Amino acid sequence: MAIVRPEKLEPLKEALFAADVSGMTISQVNGCGNQHGWKEYFRGTEVLLNMVPKVRFEIVVDDDAVDELVDVVCAVARTGEVGDGKIFISPVEEVVRIRTGERGAFAV
Repeated sequence: MAIVRPEKLEPLKEALFAADVSGMTISQVNGCGNQHGWKEYFRGTEVLLNMVPKVRFEIVVDDDAVDELVDVVCAVARTGEVGDGKIFISPVEEVVRIRTGERGAFAV
């Protein structure tokens, strides 16, 4: 799972397809990390906006493809500023293709 800046949606999606990723799930999400949002004024009152819009990519690949895809995400999503995002890598215990009932690598 990678959580990145919204403006990186299209460039990252294209880079992942170019890296032969066969599928992904993309969601619009809100959250906060080290940047903790920002302050704005609305009708003369200070308002803390601590939920920042982000885009979440969820991708399932074989173990041997993980490092390459981490490099792709970092290369495309990095601006060098706070708020570039995070990548979370976790094992997937099982995959089942609903249409056919296939399991494991055949279902990915």
